[in-house]
Formats: sequence, structure tokens, C-alpha cells
Amino acid sequence: MENKPTAGSQMPSIFPTAYFPSLTLMAAMVQTSDLLTEIYETFPKQTHRNRTVILTANGPMTLSVPVVRPNGNHTLTADITVAYTERWNVTHWRAIESAYSAAPYFLYYRDPIEKLLMAKYDRLITLNEALLEALFKALKSNCTIRHTDNYIRNEACSHDYRDRFSYKRPDANVTLPPYTQVFCDRQAFDGNVGILDLLFNKGPEAKDYLLQIKL
Repeated sequence: MENKPTAGSQMPSIFPTAYFPSLTLMAAMVQTSDLLTEIYETFPKQTHRNRTVILTANGPMTLSVPVVRPNGNHTLTADITVAYTERWNVTHWRAIESAYSAAPYFLYYRDPIEKLLMAKYDRLITLNEALLEALFKALKSNCTIRHTDNYIRNEACSHDYRDRFSYKRPDANVTLPPYTQVFCDRQAFDGNVGILDLLFNKGPEAKDYLLQIKL
């Protein structure tokens, strides 16, 4: 059954689950505060839901969480499980450490993020929520996370962020102010990255940066 808007009801903003969200998606989350996460959609491939982007000495690198779809192409996001046949979490952390060890706030934030990443999670939404709550804590943001009870139709949303932002197709209408990145001496500013880049480079100023982004 799908949710439909009702008279007098306040329509929510709907978000996808996300693995270390992009700057634009994270800005929308911080600016909304009360996050309603869609988990009853049919899981789409190659999106924020199980991938993030970091900046390395060689440019952007995509980190993808391997997942299992128990019901094939009809699997709901709520039922997506995380595959640990390979130590992808170790590979991800090594890449993150290599990319950001020289960032000014890496040592300050690294321990809780590494600890969570090294743990094992059955479902993708559990992994993402654990990491997101740690990010909110680091940002000193009082965001709360709720899950949908069933699929929310687009017209029942005040804002639908489920597929608005994409690493492949950055939103040309959103301007991201440049900030100093680790490899700025050899690369132009790149705002099409995950939240870790902002957090490790801007530290306590990261929240204010996100709040200033006009979506």
C-alpha cells in the first residue's frame, strides 16, 4: 500500500538511505533535521545508497558497499543485506586513510568512524544509519532518523530527495563554495564528493558550510 497525502497532514521530506552522503544530500539532511528515510522502494543500483566518493592523490575514487538482493531486482531497500565475502570495509578504510591522513581534522574524527566501519552489519540500512548518526554527532547536528512504513509517492512529499542528487549527474543549480582540500596544490576544487571530505577538511566549520548551501 502506498502513502497518499491527506487533508491537513504535513507532508514530509523523503530521503534515501545513504553511505557517507554527498555534500548536497548531507546539506539537505542537516537543513531538514527530521529525516524520513525511504526503505520500501525497489532498491536502485549505483546510487548514494551504497556508494560514496572520496578525493585521492589521483582524483575522485568511488567506494561501493557490495550488497546482496535476496529477491533479485524486486528486492526492497529494507531487505538489502551487506556482503562480507571480501573485506571491503578494510579496503574502504585504507583508501579513506590514505586520502585524508594529511587533512587537518582527520585524527580528530577518525576513531569513531573507523570503529563503526570495521563492525559487521546485516542490512545496508543498519550500516548507513550507524554511520549517519556518527556523522550527525561529529557535526553537532540534532537530526533524527525515521523509516517509512510503506512506499511514499512523490506527490505525498514536500521535498523528494530520493533521487535528486547523483555523483554521475551533479545538480547544476546547487553552488558549493570552494574550501581547501588535501590535494588542492595539484587538483581543482571538487564538490562532487562525500561528506568525509568536508568533515576531515573543515572540522567544526562543516555544519555551517552545509547550512549555507542553497538547494
